Amino acid sequence: MKVIYLLAGGALGSFSRYYISGITHKVASGIFPWGTLLVNVTGAFVIGLLWGIFELKDLSPNIRIFVFVGFLGGYTTFSTFALETLNLLRDGNFKFAILNVVMNNLLALTFVFGGYFIAKGILTLIK
Repeated sequence: MKVIYLLAGGALGSFSRYYISGITHKVASGIFPWGTLLVNVTGAFVIGLLWGIFELKDLSPNIRIFVFVGFLGGYTTFSTFALETLNLLRDGNFKFAILNVVMNNLLALTFVFGGYFIAKGILTLIK
């Protein structure tokens, strides 16, 4: 049953991301990716808000899976990164919080560039 909650939440989250990003892109056209920023920021806000509520109120594991892993996972994984950083800071693990921010950003950028250039190199060899 957990898988159904996960899939349903993921489908709704992915659709929401697509829809909100698309509308934002039409309204705020230009070079800057406003849609992605909006999705990441609202996802971070929603995960923080719901985490605060769910800490005070005991909800079923299925609801948590639907919301946190499914919906917000499909909507943005940036929200999970932000929540994990919040929890590290809240628990006094400042070094790990900073390390989490730096590593996620630097490694993600490094790997996206690396993947891009590897693909370009492979395509050049194939031609």
